[in-house]
Amino acid sequence: LAADPSSGGTFPKSRLRAVSSRSRDRGTCRSPRWALPPEGWERVVAGRASEPRWAERCFEAAFLAAASGAMDKVKQTVERARAAFGSGRSRAVEFRIQQLKALERMIKEQEREILAAINADIKKNEYNAYSHEILGLLGELALVTDKLPSWAAPQPVEKTILTLTDEAYIHHEPLGVVLVIGAWNYPFVLVIQPLIGAIAAGNAVVIKPSELSEHTANLVAKLIPQYLDPELYQVVHGGIPETTELLKQRFDYIFYTGNPVVGKIVMEAAAKHLTPVTLELGGKSPCYIDKDCDIDVACRRVTWGKYANCGQTCIAPDYVLCDQAIQSRVVENIKKTLKEFYGEDVKNSSDYERIINKRHFKRVMSLLEGQKIAHGGEADEATCFIAPTILTSVNPESRIMQEEIFGPVLPIVTVKNVDEAIQFINQREKPLALYVFSNDKKLIKRVIAETSSGGVTANDVIMHYSLPSLPFGGVGTSGMGAYHGRHSFETFSHRRACLIKSLGLEGANKIRYPPGSQKKVDWAKFILLKKFNRGKIGLIIMAVLGVLAALIVKNHQPLLRRKAPLAVLAGQRLAQLYKY
Repeated sequence: LAADPSSGGTFPKSRLRAVSSRSRDRGTCRSPRWALPPEGWERVVAGRASEPRWAERCFEAAFLAAASGAMDKVKQTVERARAAFGSGRSRAVEFRIQQLKALERMIKEQEREILAAINADIKKNEYNAYSHEILGLLGELALVTDKLPSWAAPQPVEKTILTLTDEAYIHHEPLGVVLVIGAWNYPFVLVIQPLIGAIAAGNAVVIKPSELSEHTANLVAKLIPQYLDPELYQVVHGGIPETTELLKQRFDYIFYTGNPVVGKIVMEAAAKHLTPVTLELGGKSPCYIDKDCDIDVACRRVTWGKYANCGQTCIAPDYVLCDQAIQSRVVENIKKTLKEFYGEDVKNSSDYERIINKRHFKRVMSLLEGQKIAHGGEADEATCFIAPTILTSVNPESRIMQEEIFGPVLPIVTVKNVDEAIQFINQREKPLALYVFSNDKKLIKRVIAETSSGGVTANDVIMHYSLPSLPFGGVGTSGMGAYHGRHSFETFSHRRACLIKSLGLEGANKIRYPPGSQKKVDWAKFILLKKFNRGKIGLIIMAVLGVLAALIVKNHQPLLRRKAPLAVLAGQRLAQLYKY
């Protein structure tokens, strides 16, 4: 645009490029507040020099037009996914396996690009990025493609005496269109792992990577349509406006990984459509170190779990509980291990990551105010570096003990014994993970029995996440629902109850048809409720009943033909009673 006389400056054309081509063709802006005549922008500017703030209003309208276009695109993405699901092609197990193998091929063929994107987002070297974000996915894909035919097959269930001749099973059917919202701290695996389960269950999926890890998000948006069905599996890239618009749409399931604050927003939006959710949140995961354990080993494992990914792991040990008598040993062992892991100059270690951005850097640093730093504390805002830090003499009521740290800071809180540790844990919100180190298995089992958390690992940290046979998820404010392995398939499936009955043996149904009578009730009680002792008396009774049954069959065949259905039920019930 030419200079806007009313503003005294130049209003660049680049700020108005968001106007749709349709609007440009007819010379109008989408805003209902004003319209442009066909003669174009420059002549209108010259003719409206006296109107104050005209250029600003022009930009505002163009911005709204662009925003409206982006929101329309989100809606269209969901509609395309629903139409693709409606085609039915994602229901075939063979198709699902083909898509999963394509996803596996994507990871293997684009490994270098994936590792580079992760490094650009959180400064993670290729060895750590591969072990944290690729290795587990390849294992999960191998498991799911191998087991999916058996998981998706009809699952027979136990039958009652009334349904012994019928077919009863659970059919796992896809839910429909699923929304997967990823997180930035593990930007690749936390998008792809739930995607694996959603594909395996036969759903269409809309994927929303975190905009904070923009390099990985851009790569996911680029690769998914290249390898997977572009209509069934779509990526929406953007920030809060796009996510807000996504949550206005109706989905059949929402899977969100992030923090409890946003988790509540997701759940509230889902409730408007009665959409079920899985919320993988976080919390303050405690770690109790019993004085009766190998302190050196315990501290090495805690150090690895706490400071990996610069402390930005949802199941990292958030704080340590230990006896005052071993606190100094714990501190010294962690310091020794930090040197072993990262060398003398941790800032220059390629194995040590960075905080995701300056906002989170400032948040973590603010938690250190007023705390006693036993080790670390160094920081560099320009590079979002915070050194591995240990705090002692921590007040349980201080701010750092009230919110999830999500950074490389480890408070140590002293307790007198395991009783006090259990009480301390139970006075707080239920965590996503709980860790306990001890040589005493009874103590470990007691901590498990008397506390609540999403998951537990004893004598190690984080490792329950790596076992696909265990469900991974939270409880209370740390989340709801679970996934990994078969649990992912179950999460994204509807367990449909199926009973297929015969049209024969109609006489057996007379006991449930009107009119009612005591005789019918007695028959129903006998068939459904009666139990016999399987001891010697029970065996004698069964033998006598067997002889009587043989005599009846021999002498009353015409009658039995009329009463066969009830006789069959009675015989089956007797056999079942003997079994139990």
